[in-house]
Amino acid sequence: MNKLIPVDRISETNTLIAFHHPQPAFPLHILLIPKKAIASLMDISEEDNILLADLVKTIQSIVKRFSLETGGYRLIVNGGKYQEIPQLHFHLIAENFPQSP
Repeated sequence: MNKLIPVDRISETNTLIAFHHPQPAFPLHILLIPKKAIASLMDISEEDNILLADLVKTIQSIVKRFSLETGGYRLIVNGGKYQEIPQLHFHLIAENFPQSP
């Protein structure tokens, strides 16, 4: 991932970047995108265990940061005909959440 597209970064690690969706469909809509080129969920391999652990840790951190545990949240990954971009990415969304950072 390069820094040519301006986004409101929430978190960045060695393996992924998380930022507010530029065209949100929900009151809170965060994208989490691996830095490694992975076309879809079906292309994840054992070599990606570090990425997956980092993904879970990052999601947990964001859920705490935005106080989403009580109000609820969803983690979505699209695949097949529902995946518009050939790069694995996750949507962390919430409809009701306290205003936060």
